[in-house]
Order: sequence, then structure tokens, then C-alpha cells
Amino acid sequence: MTFVEVMAALEKLGTEQTRKTWTKQGAMGDFWGVKIGDMKVIQKKIKHNHELALALYNTRNADAMYFAGLISEPQKMSKADLQHWAAQSTWHMLSEYTVAWTASESNFGRELAIEWMNSEKELIAAAGWSTYSNLLALKPDEELNEKEIKALLQRIGTTIQQQANRVRYTMNGFLISVGAHFVPLADEAKKVAKEMGIVSIDMGGTACKVPDALAYIDKIEATGKAGKKKKTVFC
Repeated sequence: MTFVEVMAALEKLGTEQTRKTWTKQGAMGDFWGVKIGDMKVIQKKIKHNHELALALYNTRNADAMYFAGLISEPQKMSKADLQHWAAQSTWHMLSEYTVAWTASESNFGRELAIEWMNSEKELIAAAGWSTYSNLLALKPDEELNEKEIKALLQRIGTTIQQQANRVRYTMNGFLISVGAHFVPLADEAKKVAKEMGIVSIDMGGTACKVPDALAYIDKIEATGKAGKKKKTVFC
């Protein structure tokens, strides 16, 4: 499918109800309100196309930008491409999913995760924590830096309550990812989760709930899935 064909297909799939849902969750600017499931029907026809993904992301249309991630080829993304994507993200579904998924499977995942975590911009910092969470799910333990991860856990324990809304959410997700995928520090993640207590996060008036990190990790361990890695974080 061509760029024009994809844009036309996405526009046709947009619904007012989905648009209202996305708006409640923070979407802004230009978008039609396309369900992710409907996007995947188009994705199956294209599979992956790096140049098309770049062109779609540059439209600044939130539906096209999200779809760009689904057809992206992370290994072909340059560092500059990924930094551009992070800088242009307008809401958390782009920064925490589209950008973070693509970055984590690129050649610059850890480097950009650390860079973005330290940003003063909420969405970019959230992209950093989400990217590192994905690295924990993807990479073998021996390819991860235990000392660095422990320091990040300690940083969460001492700063999470003072962070911006989506940064709190992704820090909480990082705790869960450590407990779920990085066994050497699972107990440390549980300790931090217990000490930090309840994390209040504004979910935009939706029915979505903030996962209880401690309970979530305990559940994963109880099912015997702790330490299991993923082949891809895209979903």
C-alpha cells in the first residue's frame, strides 16, 4: 500500500467513539480515532516498511503515527530518527508504546532510554522508562547491567512520588518489568514497591487502573513465569 492509500484507509476506519476515548486519554491535535485492532488489519497487508513508517509519522496525525510504529523496522532506525519520533510524540500512547517499542528493538535502546529518562519533558522521560522496561523483557539477563538497574530502582524509590503523571506510571511499570523479567533484582523491585506505597496516577477519566507493582510481581512469580523473556514487545 502507498502512503496515500494508508492515510485514506485510516481515515475511513476512524470512529467518533474511539476519538472520544483517545481524547479522554490525552490524544490531541489531528487524529481520526482508529481502533488498534482495525489498524492491524492494514498492518497485515504491509507487514513492515521503513520508509513508509517514517513518512506516516511525519504527518503529525496521531493515528498515522501509531500505525507507523506497527510497520516500522527498528533495526533500520537511526538514532536521529528515534530522537525525532520521541520529540514529536504528542501523547502517551505514542511515547510509551510507538516510540518505546521501536527504540527498544533498535540498535540504540539503552543509550536512548538513559538519555530520555533524564529529560524534563514528561512524555520523553516516560518514553525512556518504557524503553528500558522493554529492554528488560527482551534481552538476556547477561546482556543487562545489574548495577545500573539497581540504581534505577533506588531512584524510583526516592523520587517517584514527585514525578509527573506519566513518569510515575512508567516508573511503576519499570518496577513490574524488573520483577517479571530480571530475576536477579526481583526481590529488590518488590522491596521498592512495598516501601513506596500507593502511587496515584491520573488515568484520564477512563476505567483503566494503575497496576499494583508488588501484587503484580507476586502474581507473576506464583505462575512460574518470572524471568521469561519476549521475542518482541510490539503488540
